[in-house]
Amino acid sequence: MYETDGKRVSATVSDEIAGEAACLAASGERTVPGVRHENYWYRRHEAAYHALLPYCADAVVLEAGCGEGYGAGLLTEHAAQVIALDYDGAAIGHVARSYPTAHALHANLAVLPLIDAGLDVVANLQVLEHLWDQYGFLAECRRVLRPGGRLLVTTPNRLTFTPGSDTPLNPYHTRELSPSELDEMLREAGFAVHWLAGLHHGAGVRALDERYGGSVIDAQLDVVMGSLPGQASWPGSLLADVAAIRADDFDIHDRNLDASLDLLAVAVRP
Repeated sequence: MYETDGKRVSATVSDEIAGEAACLAASGERTVPGVRHENYWYRRHEAAYHALLPYCADAVVLEAGCGEGYGAGLLTEHAAQVIALDYDGAAIGHVARSYPTAHALHANLAVLPLIDAGLDVVANLQVLEHLWDQYGFLAECRRVLRPGGRLLVTTPNRLTFTPGSDTPLNPYHTRELSPSELDEMLREAGFAVHWLAGLHHGAGVRALDERYGGSVIDAQLDVVMGSLPGQASWPGSLLADVAAIRADDFDIHDRNLDASLDLLAVAVRP
């Protein structure tokens, strides 16, 4: 629900997701574009893609865990070739129809169906925290990357995403990582860590934090957690503010990593 002219009206997922994305539920497991009340999370993820695009220029790229496919679609504008892989058959069917410039591949990340040393880049954005065997997946990434190939990873910062606990609050997450834990994991998996950075709220989103009592994230969660799935009652002002957020409203840099919201890493296969 959201307000219009002082009234609250229905704003369910099905009437807000554009076109083909309507088949993919905004459940918390994945982020989809075109949903007004999901826009904060979508733009936060999109900001990370923009920061990592230069590493994909003219490269053969695997997006391992492509979800809805918006990231793979963006990568195809810069890479020589993009393989968009996901374990979810419905998602891959959607990717094939909606992002035809990417090669959609239905497979499990536990065993990548690709030849050794055949890729320039593996992009794994907001996926690592979902995997049961994180080290096994990183070993597969190392196998399919050529020497000098790059692994691009983004993942929530445990220190701010689930503060004070090793047990993720998100039921779809198996293990979240701190900056030092992500750095250590990548090095133990045989990668050289070229860049480790964090995503933070920029000035515009910090202004929303102040407007909503210190955290626009908490303001959104208060609405969602108090409602049945797809039946949240959104105040119109909050919905309008969330819908207006853009990717450039987030800052990405390598300072104050422990306070960052998401972690970004560029790791190189020796």
